Amino acid sequence: AILVFVFFVVGRLSSRVSESYADNLSADKTERLIIKFKPLVPQFLKEKIISSNGASLSGKTMLSDTYSLSTESVNAPSVLAKLSKNLFVEYIEEDYVGKALEIPNDPDYSKQWGLQKIQAQFGWDITHGNSNVEIAVVDTGVNYQHPDLSSKISKSVNCTLNSCPDYFTLDPDGHGTHVAGIASAITNNSAGVSGTLWEGKILSVKVLDDKGSGYYSWIANGIVWAADNGADVINLSLGGSFSSFTLENAINYAWNKGVVIVATAGNSSSTGRIYPAYYSNVIATAATDTSDKKASFSSYGSWVDVASPGVAIYSTFNDGYEYLSGTSMAAPFV
Repeated sequence: AILVFVFFVVGRLSSRVSESYADNLSADKTERLIIKFKPLVPQFLKEKIISSNGASLSGKTMLSDTYSLSTESVNAPSVLAKLSKNLFVEYIEEDYVGKALEIPNDPDYSKQWGLQKIQAQFGWDITHGNSNVEIAVVDTGVNYQHPDLSSKISKSVNCTLNSCPDYFTLDPDGHGTHVAGIASAITNNSAGVSGTLWEGKILSVKVLDDKGSGYYSWIANGIVWAADNGADVINLSLGGSFSSFTLENAINYAWNKGVVIVATAGNSSSTGRIYPAYYSNVIATAATDTSDKKASFSSYGSWVDVASPGVAIYSTFNDGYEYLSGTSMAAPFV
């Protein structure tokens, strides 16, 4: 008589109404649940509770009173809903599936604190990007012979010359090469560093000379050329202190063609405006350090849209790799 009463309690009583975990079951059909019984529930009773609800015991976990259940032949949400209300059950939930976080095999990934700070590996678990995406690095050019970049460069031009002719540069200054590596170095190739965009291509658009300076007209030409030649994103790790109708018109031209434009906010440690970052159609980017604080050198202010890592960033440089700091390094993360 006692056993009959116990079984009746197991199957029927639900005086304590718990959260309905069934509402939170993942969209994919689950075949396993995890159940934790309250302390001192005898083993025979645990097994009866499981079997009477159509589930079967898969195994005991290393946690006390906690078991995995198979629900291959029954409706898992129904089983979960019923058992979540059982007086002898502390909780029941889906036995979710975890996946390995995608960490690239590039040997210098460990030096790239910026990628880890922005949790790039969680993004890579969702997507590696798309090989059709074109990032225009409008800068000093990108070294077309760098082993961690060469196969990523789809086009290379020099807009310090009239009409932006094809021009493959070794980028003796190194700035554009460093920026390109942050944005989209060849990833998971067992060499060098990882790029924020695993897939994707680079448009090398030289608008600064080999000492890192360039006229606004050169920069404007580079922006327009990139917009006309398939750029999805334009990175401008450069800027000047003066506003310009020509520069703003070039920005608006690219924006109206659907291009995302990211630019450096500057390294003056002040609220002084830098152009083209200040323009409304540009994502103005400040720099942060390893503690998520504003980098000491970074410009700031209400006109700045976002901040990202910019201190001691390890990336491609000349024929090798180097640490550089600046909002120039922050922009390509964005």
